[in-house]
Amino acid sequence: MNTLKVKKILISQPAPSSDKSPFSELTSRHKVEIDFRPFITVEGVTVKEFRAQRVDVLAHTAVIFTSRKTIDNFFRICEECRIAVPEDMKYFCVTEAIALYLQKYIVYRKRKIFYGTATFADLMEVVGKHKDEKFLVALSDPHKPEIQQLLAKAGVKFTKIILAHTVPADLSDIAIEKYDLVACYSSADIKALHQNFSALPQGMIVATLGNATAREALTSGLAVDIMAPTPKYPSLTMAIDKYIAALNGGASVEEFGIKELPEPVVPAVAGKGKSAKSKSASAAAKASVGGGTGRRTSAAK
Repeated sequence: MNTLKVKKILISQPAPSSDKSPFSELTSRHKVEIDFRPFITVEGVTVKEFRAQRVDVLAHTAVIFTSRKTIDNFFRICEECRIAVPEDMKYFCVTEAIALYLQKYIVYRKRKIFYGTATFADLMEVVGKHKDEKFLVALSDPHKPEIQQLLAKAGVKFTKIILAHTVPADLSDIAIEKYDLVACYSSADIKALHQNFSALPQGMIVATLGNATAREALTSGLAVDIMAPTPKYPSLTMAIDKYIAALNGGASVEEFGIKELPEPVVPAVAGKGKSAKSKSASAAAKASVGGGTGRRTSAAK
């Protein structure tokens, strides 16, 4: 029977703006204490760094955004460099939420703003219908290599521009040994964890969101005790909720973790090989939940 209990959780994200969040439910349901602390910070590039990339913004007819941070830094750089962005510039965003954020800088017009549903692969279905555009892809460093791979595979004209750098935050004031579970939401979070703490406490439960984050944890020698999304647990909050319930009930928690992940697969481009895309996604999902770690101890070295 499991004897471990989760009493205190560290989340590598900013605190929710509303009390009605999944984390609030987690706190009340399991009587746990949750602390929120971003493990990373995003710093915009300087004008000098921007100019060193030798990218002509005005030579493009559309901009692709993957986050709100890239939107902020795109318009900041344009202002600092006195680049007047044309009114007929088109914008493509990974999600509707990111697209709506454009209202901070431009008048929102449907005819020039497009978005996907959740992932960059989803957005490619929209991008594929606008192959005559010259795309400027606004990115942070590091970023997912699949982004450029998908664009190249689709045969669209694009230029990459780095507008921000993701750097580890200073977590030296955190007493990591006080926590029973740490939740990481990106591979950068894992790297920040290593940079700030030479080793995690024995018995520390590690939860990760996404294949890239889990892969970074496994590569660095951490055990991944909880992973999401999976077909059974679509969100990390849900996975943590069910994990704690199973742990407190003395049940097995093997199904929540992973021991290994398959190599990343570049999704099929819109209109090509849709059945293959579905099969590869299904196979990856099954592989993601293929087995638990069977342990909850990890060394960060």
